[in-house]
Amino acid sequence: MTNPFENPEGNYLVLRNHEGQHSLWPAHLAVPAGWETVHGEAGLDECREYVERYWTDMRPVSLAARMDSR
Repeated sequence: MTNPFENPEGNYLVLRNHEGQHSLWPAHLAVPAGWETVHGEAGLDECREYVERYWTDMRPVSLAARMDSR
């Protein structure tokens, strides 16, 4: 059995949580509570490109807000 999180031929979603963190998620699995779909269903490479383009600040939103307000 292959790992569904690392299948180069699989279809994925890009998920985002309330802290702005992103995750690649196999499209055939239910989206976990607290996450929303922001891209896909698409191939692994396309989803990775989306994450690289749109998740440019790795800090959780709440931490970034605290640090930027100083």
